[in-house]
Amino acid sequence: MVSGPRTRPAVSAPPAPPAQWHRVLTLIADIGLLIGTRAVWTSAAGHRPAVAAVISLCYASILTCGVLALVVRRVRSLARVDLCVLVTGVTLTLCAWIMLHNGSDEALLTTQAARELAAGHPVYGQPWPWLFGHGVALTPTVTGGYDFTYGYPPLAPLLTVPLLWLGHGGTPATAVSTGALIAGTVVLWRMLPVPWRSAVTLVCLGFGMLPSYGRLGYPAVVALALLVPVVVRWPRTGEGGRLGAAGLGRAVCLGVACAAQQLPWFLAPFLLAGIYAVRRGELGGRVAALVVTRFAGAAAGGWLLINAYFVVSEPGRWLTGIALPLTQGAVLHGQGVVGISLYLTDGSDRIGWYSHASLLLFAGLLALFALFVRRLGPAATVLPWCVFYLATRSQDGYYLLMTPLWLAAAVTAPASAFARAWQPRAGLPTGVRGRPARVAATVLLLAPAAACAAVAATGTPPLRMRVTAVRHPTAATVSRLALQVTNTGDTALSPHFMLTTGQGMGPYWRVVRGPRTLSAHGTAFYELHAPAGRFPLPRPGSRVRLRAFTASPQTLSSADVQKAVRPD
Repeated sequence: MVSGPRTRPAVSAPPAPPAQWHRVLTLIADIGLLIGTRAVWTSAAGHRPAVAAVISLCYASILTCGVLALVVRRVRSLARVDLCVLVTGVTLTLCAWIMLHNGSDEALLTTQAARELAAGHPVYGQPWPWLFGHGVALTPTVTGGYDFTYGYPPLAPLLTVPLLWLGHGGTPATAVSTGALIAGTVVLWRMLPVPWRSAVTLVCLGFGMLPSYGRLGYPAVVALALLVPVVVRWPRTGEGGRLGAAGLGRAVCLGVACAAQQLPWFLAPFLLAGIYAVRRGELGGRVAALVVTRFAGAAAGGWLLINAYFVVSEPGRWLTGIALPLTQGAVLHGQGVVGISLYLTDGSDRIGWYSHASLLLFAGLLALFALFVRRLGPAATVLPWCVFYLATRSQDGYYLLMTPLWLAAAVTAPASAFARAWQPRAGLPTGVRGRPARVAATVLLLAPAAACAAVAATGTPPLRMRVTAVRHPTAATVSRLALQVTNTGDTALSPHFMLTTGQGMGPYWRVVRGPRTLSAHGTAFYELHAPAGRFPLPRPGSRVRLRAFTASPQTLSSADVQKAVRPD
């Protein structure tokens, strides 16, 4: 018997190694967990050694994950490293919360609202001044007072009620917001494709900025977590003309998010316009309108369900309360265009035009989004926050709190999802629909906002102020100021004064002598007393500014006074 040639057994091809960019993304997320960790460990080492020990184990995890991210050979193995990085990030977030959980004014207001709700008392329109002071930030208004009331929709207090047993201060509210951040991070991590998951850990937990807002007790963090399932693959909402369970779930989450904080109010119109444009390009105008109507109806139902008790029990105060951030008249603050009037000039007699500018920018961006949704569709989760750059309260929190949604849209709502979306042509001839027409439309729609911002920024301070006398209890403090104030404008003004030494606003000084209202082109002498009895002066060389706000019209007048108030 003649044997045939021997054959080798078939050898399966080895699995493809992970993409190098996936390794690098995992490594960057791992490195990002180091930001701020040392400060938490330092605090824990002296007060809570067990927490410090857990953080030390997290350091070991970070080092191990760094090695594994570069050496594992399989995609599945790298996915497990991604999971380990996420677990490490969650652990560090919880450790930081254990060490720093008292919260900010937002947490104190939310917790107090929860206590009032649990006791059956009204929540809105109730001032709680005892919560502030002693390091808790105040929100001054242009009327010369402060806002001591709860000014957010009611979801955060409702979620805080079961956690009131955690203790005093803002701890229950910070537990809610930190828990919401972790839950939102895990949900987004699961919903994104495997190679992108480490980006979620980095954006949500790695930079340290969102966990800090969670520890401060911001209700916007709860809204962020609820918006995650809304934004992931949002152009697919209503595909085929049916919302289905997923579409209804997105709608309810959007409505509930709007019941947590006001920021989702600005995102919702962009999502509705985008869903309509994508579905109309697929199914036609009638079906698209029905899809958007059902989606909006489900969102409104979720929103109403959370607000129903307050609509019935305190309708007027509830409506005023949830609109408070838009109507309270808080003084200028932030990193946007208002910085021109705050820091680069001595103020403006047209402060209200910043608000007009932000509203016009919102309308202009929404119109541009509808006109050019094929190009702007992927930026639907970024465009709404541009509005706050022109607002009177243009704080960076309005930009960064929703940044995980930017990532979710970048991965799951690419430009290809809008390739066939409907765009209105407005009856323009074919020859004028190209780049010149797009540029002209952009300029036309954004010019009003830019013009209003320019009007506000170029205004002149209506009050000219000069310090004439200073009382120093000590060389490093001031207790009284005497001022000569001249109203250079044509309108009588009722000024409210404060001293500031940095980017924030301080408490108002008490006017003990001087007219309440200064007539047009009039001059008067004022005597001011420091709000806490003494005002500590900063080190030499620091900028000290005297500021005067008026409510009707809204104006700001400032003057540098560091030389005038510092003793020889």
